[in-house]
Amino acid sequence: MNKEPIGKLISLIHRQNQKTLSRQLVTYGIGSGGQHSFLKLIMGRPGITQEQLTNELKFDKATTTRAVKLLEQSGYIERKVDPDDRRSYLLYPTSKAMDFAPILQGILNGLNRKLSRHLTDEEETQLISLLKRISQEDE
Repeated sequence: MNKEPIGKLISLIHRQNQKTLSRQLVTYGIGSGGQHSFLKLIMGRPGITQEQLTNELKFDKATTTRAVKLLEQSGYIERKVDPDDRRSYLLYPTSKAMDFAPILQGILNGLNRKLSRHLTDEEETQLISLLKRISQEDE
């Protein structure tokens, strides 16, 4: 029996989800490249460093630098020199970001509902559990 490649299916779902997300976020000045992921983490952990963002979100340093620069230019975050390490910056959400937080969460919740609309609650829970297990395999 030929099974559908899991990676291919995950990649397809991810691309479709990212297209929808990008269309919904463009009106707020947030682009692709995972900017929303960076913003969410900065809002949840004010004062986080770029290095911590890179490590936690598992993006490369160049992607993190680009996303931080664009979020700063769009007025969603501000960078402050780390008093303990003058070469490092601490990242903080602006009031614009905090005002946007419930909108972003609503968009993300809507996408999640769309992804799981054909699943029962039990199936959704099982899928999340299985995907978490798969994602930990590479760590």
